[in-house]
Amino acid sequence: MSNTRTHILDTGRKLTAQRGYTSVGLSELLATAQVPKGSFYHYFSSKEDYGCALLSHYVDQYRGELRQTLDNPALSGRDQLLAYFTAWQDRQLSGRADQKCLIVKLGAEISDLSADMRAILQTGVEAIVAKLASCVRAAQSDGSLNATIDPQATATTVYQIWLGASLMAHLSQDDRPFKTAMAQTRALLPTS
Repeated sequence: MSNTRTHILDTGRKLTAQRGYTSVGLSELLATAQVPKGSFYHYFSSKEDYGCALLSHYVDQYRGELRQTLDNPALSGRDQLLAYFTAWQDRQLSGRADQKCLIVKLGAEISDLSADMRAILQTGVEAIVAKLASCVRAAQSDGSLNATIDPQATATTVYQIWLGASLMAHLSQDDRPFKTAMAQTRALLPTS
């Protein structure tokens, strides 16, 4: 990926995380990135094409971030899962909009806007849930998690709890929803 294209996507990520996809105009994006309009159209055929690239770029970066917690060999499988959700909470509560989850920020906004953008987010979510389910199975294998729970159902439920907690925390502007989400997560990930 070219440096200019990556720079446009990284700049767009920050702006979009702050205000949403539709609120960020092309002129503002280009001015903030200090890139001429011709450079934008060299890499993207339209704002929707750019939006698809932005989301794909985000999903790829997020997969890399997953490795820090969900592939940490120093932790048991259950502790990897708990570390992932602790990191989620920390990112969502940070004062930095660019650290927050774009799936949470844009899921509802782009769902009616673009089928292609929605499909990218849906595929990203499915990959995250699949990785969580894989971690549940690994935790069951290493004995740190109850062997009787259903990995796919548990991963799906816990992920949905955290999406909801992120929305509720945004509305309430406090961490209570995350405390509830963590308590429910621990209950859904029993050790015995």
